Amino acid sequence: MFGYININRKELSEENLKIYQSYYCGLCRRLKKDSGIRGQMLLNYDMTFLIVLLTGLYELEDEVKEFICPLHPGKKKIARMNEATQYAADMNVILAYHNLEDDWRDDKAYAKHAISQIIKKDYKKIIQRYPRQAKALENYMKKLTEYEKSGEHNIDLIAGLTGEMLGEIFSWKEDVWADELRCLGFYMGKFIYLMDAYEDLEKDEKNKSYNLFSDLKKEHQKDFETLSKLILTSMMSECSKSFERMPILLHADIIRNILYSGVWSKYEYLQLKKKKRRKTR
Repeated sequence: MFGYININRKELSEENLKIYQSYYCGLCRRLKKDSGIRGQMLLNYDMTFLIVLLTGLYELEDEVKEFICPLHPGKKKIARMNEATQYAADMNVILAYHNLEDDWRDDKAYAKHAISQIIKKDYKKIIQRYPRQAKALENYMKKLTEYEKSGEHNIDLIAGLTGEMLGEIFSWKEDVWADELRCLGFYMGKFIYLMDAYEDLEKDEKNKSYNLFSDLKKEHQKDFETLSKLILTSMMSECSKSFERMPILLHADIIRNILYSGVWSKYEYLQLKKKKRRKTR
């Protein structure tokens, strides 16, 4: 479920790239402070987007610090942290826990199961602070398992589960912005699930595993690529509309870079792989 919400580095200014990276470093440092090295193991760019989004919307004041990163000791790094950093770090942990457990159930990935057990104590502490988000995640995992086992064919229904869950994650506070953040998270969640299914389609077909795109490919073999791109595009279009309705000026260029370009990086990479395979046949 992770790995799709990233920036397009080529299209981002050097200044904005540094700002974005500093929020990523801030998230890393917060995870380390809260959960040690095991927390840093869960670090991903998806939650960095949430920090930038919430910082821009609520115009949060950053605490900026210079530090030496053990992985890059040659030059001092900058970390930006604010209220949203703590929230994103907590959501990072509970999302990662469920993701690891899901991989364990699906693929019997013992290494991932071991990691989930290591962070289980942190997970239990966090869900006590966020009962609404925790309930949304638990309901999501339960319903997703049921739908996938039954071979659900309705794309909107099953992708909507991820949308509903991520909508609750994005809705930081129950305030005037809650509904719009839920809307943005809903369509981004649908995009993530659909993009993940699109990426895994060939592997799932080979393993005869469930994939909601399987029926679409069988029914529209010639037009499958066009239809799948259209579905993915419609999800991000609604997500972007939701963002544009919010009065965000701070870091708006970074957010637009992600929504209009960065989220398509994996899709474009997959297209290049398919093109190379066709050339070698």
